[in-house]
Amino acid sequence: MVFEGFIAFCCIASSIYIINDYRDMEDDRKHPEKKNRPLASGKASPTLSLIICSILILLGFSIGLSIGGRFTWLLGIYFVLNIAYSLGLKNIAILDIFIIAIGFNLRIRSGGAIANVDVTIWMNIMVFLLALFMAIGKRRDDVLLKLSSGVDMRKAVKGYTLDFLNTLLALVSAVMIVAYFMYTVSDRVIERHNTERLYLTALFVMAGLMRYLQIIYVNSDSGSPTKILYKDRFIQASILLWMISFYFLIYIKNFPFFS
Repeated sequence: MVFEGFIAFCCIASSIYIINDYRDMEDDRKHPEKKNRPLASGKASPTLSLIICSILILLGFSIGLSIGGRFTWLLGIYFVLNIAYSLGLKNIAILDIFIIAIGFNLRIRSGGAIANVDVTIWMNIMVFLLALFMAIGKRRDDVLLKLSSGVDMRKAVKGYTLDFLNTLLALVSAVMIVAYFMYTVSDRVIERHNTERLYLTALFVMAGLMRYLQIIYVNSDSGSPTKILYKDRFIQASILLWMISFYFLIYIKNFPFFS
């Protein structure tokens, strides 16, 4: 059941990417990286792409309907929200980054629904904040491209300035750190994991977040959070140490440092 849900979501998400790329072909050709996308570069046929898109939508919803329940509704909401985003809402500053963040929340809630796993309020909050943070970083990259080339890479960029986005990054990163601390010291989490020391893991969360901010501000590289995650050893080490510290704090109660 979980695998079928994964396939359904992949089909729907892929169809939306095709629609978005189809509508953004002209704008993507102005972008230094997006110009290499299949449709923007001319490597893929627009007609064939739309046919594939239709097949993916039919396949995705067929699987989703066979699963039924809350998963089908969440899949439908995700599709409608992102279609609305592709058709025009992405051109409205602030609303565009909120829709991106909500999309990530719908993904984890869909996974929780099909796997019968409770997605806690803290998980929803942290995923939303992290997705919002990365979306702001990408918009900042769009503004930098506009300043260097003089060309608007997307219409929503007109509603942003570098100072405004820098303020948003500082605001969201601060809220994210506070939210994580609140998560680690919440009564439910302490009771569930039987430890009051999970706040120590915030050290690695802050280190990873600060490194990402350093990459954005100092290196001026905020275009692709995924590429940064794959390439940056500091962030990778922070994530690994965060996982190890979580394991020690939860499962190794007799370790001298934690006693």
